[in-house]
Amino acid sequence: MMFLRVVRSCSFLLAILPVAAQSQGPMERVGAPSLRLPHAPLSYGYVLADAFNLPFLSPIALRTPPGETNRLFVLEQDGRVIVITNLALPTRTVFLDITNRVAGGTPTDERGLLGLAFHPGYATNGYFFLYYSVTASTAAGTGLHQRLARWRVSADNPNVADTNSETALLTMFDEASNHNGGDLHFGPDGLLYVSLGDEGAANDSLNNSQRIDKDFWSSMLRLDVDEPFRADSLVPNPHPANTNSPDGQLQYRIPADNPFVGATSFLAVAVVPEAVRSEMYAVGLRNPWRYSFDPVTGLLYCGDVGQGAWEEIDLITKGGNYGWAYREGFVAGPKAAPPGFTSAPPILAYAHGPGTNQGFSVTGGVVYRGDRIPALYGYYIFADYVNANVWAVKYNGTAATNFFRLVPETGIAAFGVDPSNGDVLACDQNDGRIKRLVYQQVSGAPLPETLADTGVFLDLATLVPSAGLVPYDVNVPFWSDHAQKSRWFYIPTNLTLTFQPLANWQFPTGSVWVKHFELEMTNGVPSSRRRLETRVLVKYTAASAPGVYGATYRWDETGTNALLVPEAGMDEELTVEDGGQLRTQTYHYPGRSECVVCHSAVMGGVLGFHTFQLNRDFDYGGVTTNQLQALSDAGYFLRPITNRYTLRALARADDESVSVEQRVRSYLAANCLQCHQPGGAGLGSFDTRLTTSLSSARLIDGSLVNNGGDTDARVVVRGSLEHSMLLQRISRRGPGQMPPLSSTVIDETAAALLSRWITNDLPSYQTFSEWQLAHFGSTAAPEAQALVDPDGDGANNFTEYLTRTSPTNAAEAWGLTLSRSENGVDVSYLRLPNRRVEIQWATSPADQTSWQFLYVRENRPFIPATGDVLHLRDELSDGPGRFYRARVTEP
Repeated sequence: MMFLRVVRSCSFLLAILPVAAQSQGPMERVGAPSLRLPHAPLSYGYVLADAFNLPFLSPIALRTPPGETNRLFVLEQDGRVIVITNLALPTRTVFLDITNRVAGGTPTDERGLLGLAFHPGYATNGYFFLYYSVTASTAAGTGLHQRLARWRVSADNPNVADTNSETALLTMFDEASNHNGGDLHFGPDGLLYVSLGDEGAANDSLNNSQRIDKDFWSSMLRLDVDEPFRADSLVPNPHPANTNSPDGQLQYRIPADNPFVGATSFLAVAVVPEAVRSEMYAVGLRNPWRYSFDPVTGLLYCGDVGQGAWEEIDLITKGGNYGWAYREGFVAGPKAAPPGFTSAPPILAYAHGPGTNQGFSVTGGVVYRGDRIPALYGYYIFADYVNANVWAVKYNGTAATNFFRLVPETGIAAFGVDPSNGDVLACDQNDGRIKRLVYQQVSGAPLPETLADTGVFLDLATLVPSAGLVPYDVNVPFWSDHAQKSRWFYIPTNLTLTFQPLANWQFPTGSVWVKHFELEMTNGVPSSRRRLETRVLVKYTAASAPGVYGATYRWDETGTNALLVPEAGMDEELTVEDGGQLRTQTYHYPGRSECVVCHSAVMGGVLGFHTFQLNRDFDYGGVTTNQLQALSDAGYFLRPITNRYTLRALARADDESVSVEQRVRSYLAANCLQCHQPGGAGLGSFDTRLTTSLSSARLIDGSLVNNGGDTDARVVVRGSLEHSMLLQRISRRGPGQMPPLSSTVIDETAAALLSRWITNDLPSYQTFSEWQLAHFGSTAAPEAQALVDPDGDGANNFTEYLTRTSPTNAAEAWGLTLSRSENGVDVSYLRLPNRRVEIQWATSPADQTSWQFLYVRENRPFIPATGDVLHLRDELSDGPGRFYRARVTEP
């Protein structure tokens, strides 16, 4: 007797099926004796070398005006701004000399000319800002002050400032000579940030560190200094520091979203709103000596100089309290914290004291985003002024990782960036020089200079691969500016892959991937295809992840060979005929550092070679079969796969049988996953893994690290193309584009698909909480809970939510239709748009571990665009009866 029963469920345990015997497929594993790729890339040692062969007196800051690439400005602490012109043949020129105004200015004195920032509109308005120590009189007192002032370049000479153009914004009375902070930067939001110490002395004896209603000290300020000011900016509360201009006018405004605007309490103590220093963006800092914004992520990294025990690196965020003087590093500070006090911990702290060999005064640094030292891309480079330490550390979105020493060097007062090439520069006050971080070869072997030298192809003219290299294809290719790609791989014959159905595979040392790019020079005409580049990726044994290196070979005009692209990559202007019109397309050939950016540790070092991409059919010279099965049959996996129909796959953008949402998610998984997943460079802002449900991915209404000045912007906003930042960034090229590397052409297909999802599908999308409110008026009501079944129809609330049926009407139900036929059972159901349905069977339904996947092709994971009836057949012979149930899940 056959038992037929339907059970609907949201989760289940998939039974492991017996291992099938390995069969011979269309693929045969052989060695690759022709490959001539190094087992490991060149390895380098780091040094700080004189960058410009020019002397400086106590250099203390480095800046370049926005958009410029051939000038560098150096602050000398005693009061001079020096401009280096023509960085290839550097010349030193005094841009501004205010030594007669500056108080202090020697390396043993924390006073002096301390900070410089150029206005984002400097090219047109000529404004720059200085922070310096000055002797002055204000309503607060006479003596030492710290001043923030605006200046202008001379109208006649771009390398000379107008000495009569100073306008003071803040002139702050200073009761001690130390802990002045003084670093200046404009943030990605176009606002001016100013770092201030706790005013000096020790142990916060001047009582500034946990106050927002006194002076400006111990904080990061954020100011609107535009003229005219932004429409929503606010007039600051009067203070002796900001009311001393000749005409009595306040020279800046407060951004409306500064965190302490309108505050009436702080740390559970009442404050008078009119006394609040609404200029403050973050508080609880001791001496934030040097900070910088990461130009890619927008994160604000700050080196906060400690007191007697700890130095720290902080990530500064709006409204953050960094603990001083209740905390120092990760431990208690010199003052007792009030009950319930919490603060933002540093991402990294290092100790003082004998035997630590770490230091006593942190110098905040910069995130390296150049292309000449691939191994350091994305690392934060900083130093200790006292001990001989220059370090690198990588922030992974959660914690500081890979903290290691680069160079033994003392006296580093600040870091900057060479605008011509992205190199890290350092102000060495001991030597009076600007130094450059460089690396020198210490091990490894150089890459082959030509593609022919790599041994990848047996015949370059026909692109016949050498023995051992096997062709493959992916479901959703990474967008490459219309280029069409071919792919091959090689795995050493004595080694295997570790297969993972949902995660990154693991690859042995010596594995190689090859990707070849061609572009139609007349769109739609295959015969016009031109060979552009061939890339190779090699897995090697490395002390740190990801343990891969890549190289790009650019084909010559004749298409007969390809040359190794320079370390930094290169661009080429291509003329493409598109719809009868000629257009110029800038094509980018990535350098080695860009390979490492995408082929990151979080991706296991390899892109596109995993279950979701390879789960598709492929023609192996007349034999077409599933790639995963072919790999398994050929012995590439440590263990053969036996459950292929349970495995998931990415969906093509043009596959109208699949839901729009699933196609969007597949595009994001192929193009954005290397950054936007836990541990990626996207800092957890949203998650593009296909294994993360939409309700957990933080895509819809997800908050942004940088909203671009649009307070209504989110990752995706239902029904709003304008405020959906994901769409906006995919639809642009230039600053802020996504993906950020190697593309100069918008993927119009992806932008249209994402727009369609936002406009057509998402306005009707409900979260489970919204569904609860719609049906029960509350998310807290007992009958509204996910696992409750109010109408007693056997489907709990979350299942009703997924199947779009009423939770209070048992007559409205979704389910299976089962019919008995000879030697089998026919299972059918109405497919649910944008839902995955999996049919399972068991002979003992009470035993949850006995439920198994119904192993037929029609039951494979699929997210349909529309609802239709699907029929499955379970072929049965004599045996125990079976029960059936459906597992319904969201994408």
